Amino acid sequence: MPEFCKAERDGHILTVTMNRPERMNALHSPSHFEMDEIFNDFESDPELWVAIVTGAGDKAFSAGNDLKWQAEGKKTDPPASGFAGLVNRFNMKKPIIGAVNGLAMGGGFEVALACDIIIAADNAFFALPEPRVGLAALAGGLHRLSRQIPMKQAMGMILTGRRVMAEEGYKLGFVTEVVPEGGALEGARRWAELISECSPVSIRTSKDVVLRGQDHPSVGEAMLAEYQSIEDMKNSLDFIEGPLAFSEKRPPDWKGR
Repeated sequence: MPEFCKAERDGHILTVTMNRPERMNALHSPSHFEMDEIFNDFESDPELWVAIVTGAGDKAFSAGNDLKWQAEGKKTDPPASGFAGLVNRFNMKKPIIGAVNGLAMGGGFEVALACDIIIAADNAFFALPEPRVGLAALAGGLHRLSRQIPMKQAMGMILTGRRVMAEEGYKLGFVTEVVPEGGALEGARRWAELISECSPVSIRTSKDVVLRGQDHPSVGEAMLAEYQSIEDMKNSLDFIEGPLAFSEKRPPDWKGR
């Protein structure tokens, strides 16, 4: 059983909770390896279609790297999948939603940025404060933030380490929706259920094409590129079931394959 995080499944949705509230859900090496195992299982389980990532309690999503643990000279190496077992999963096919219920600082913000959707409580705030302690946001923060919002706005956050509240994050574009305090997990669940109404094969294909399409310099080149996920979708049971259910005026019975 994991000691520093929790994984709870409900139908096709997995909720992963960083569970160190006494440390503001800051993560250390054992946490990374626990979450790595959880996300490995999530990726390989055909009955799990969407994951939600959140933090225990109502004060923090995650304060990022456990600096106290690091200062004590203990092991800080993460698994190959990176911080929180997530930030280096560049080929994750299934959608992940971040339910940010409080502060998301440093590595905690980087975990949120690695999610496809961010639902933030209105009291949540975000920052990459690493330069203030002689570090840098090298778990994806420097690269993801500068790709998800305008460069000058990203540099304004990165070069100062300043805090950005949820509403400003929404206006900047890295937050998908702002919900009332205490409602981040409920909001994320609502989004996960909306995603689960769609074909999981189509969802995986759509995510893959969006992300891989960004490797091409123009829309035309992206559209004309070849994607294995599209062929997989065309050869799936869901590709048959969707139009059939529509023609029969009934809800589709998605197989996810």
